[in-house]
Amino acid sequence: MGRYLLGRLAALVPVLLGLSVIVFLIMALIPGDPALALLGPYATPEAVARINRDLGLDRSLPVQYLTWLSHVLTGDLGRSHSLNRPVLDEVAERFAATLILAGAALALAALLGLALGVAAALRQSGWVDRLATLGVLVGLSVPSFWLGLLLILLVSVRWRLLPVSGMHAIYGEETLADLLRHLALPAATLAVVAAGVIARLTRAAMLEVLRQDFVRTARAKGLGEGRIVLLHAARAALVTVIPVIGTQAGFVLGGAVYVETVFQWPGIGRMLVGAIATRDVLLVQGGVLVVATTYVLVNLAADLLQRLADPRIGG
Repeated sequence: MGRYLLGRLAALVPVLLGLSVIVFLIMALIPGDPALALLGPYATPEAVARINRDLGLDRSLPVQYLTWLSHVLTGDLGRSHSLNRPVLDEVAERFAATLILAGAALALAALLGLALGVAAALRQSGWVDRLATLGVLVGLSVPSFWLGLLLILLVSVRWRLLPVSGMHAIYGEETLADLLRHLALPAATLAVVAAGVIARLTRAAMLEVLRQDFVRTARAKGLGEGRIVLLHAARAALVTVIPVIGTQAGFVLGGAVYVETVFQWPGIGRMLVGAIATRDVLLVQGGVLVVATTYVLVNLAADLLQRLADPRIGG
């Protein structure tokens, strides 16, 4: 396991390096002048040139990239010109809110997807299977932003059960109960698609496992059906599903961009939308780099969990 972990960590180096190049080039090659976006359309050429010089944008792209990378390796993501504060401080503050939302959504998606997948496999072609399949198809077909707006209209505006937006109430004490009330709708919106994917893969994995010889042997020995399903079949199917859950973590992080915008959740996705609008290059680069790095690390954690569940995987 130690050698496997070291090998995976070593493989991350070129991945993260390539990631940094892509993140840098995406913003560097987007048309538009960040200095002009900062100063406005009536800025003088001298002022634009001075801002570009201060930001290092008058240098060649390789020099800009190496300078930016050397700063990133020391934990310096630069200073946001639109917010006038260090990018690292802003990203860390916003990322904490995004982790709360994405973590809750992923946990909800995993629980719901596993439960639906197992239930559908145990009642193959029955009404439970048909109902679960229909629910999964609907969940995969409905755009998240449309579902979010529908939930706001029904649950918040018409029935007045949960808050419309935000992470905490504007007035009053910030308690855990208050956070959970504000978290319910955006987390549910973000979890629907991931739950559908996990349910489909869980159903297929369970059907495959239930046909294995060790399940028939367990039944022949007289073990209870609940014990066979939970301790043997579900555990074996989970080895296949774990990487899928890791992959869905990336989609949940990506989906947080528009879900946070719909629900006014103060996370990194909403921050990125504002930073793109103001052409805040360093803030966008820092935010995207942190999200992409998190996605890579989550997938590494999923691979390690799969390896722990079945040591034969990975050689």
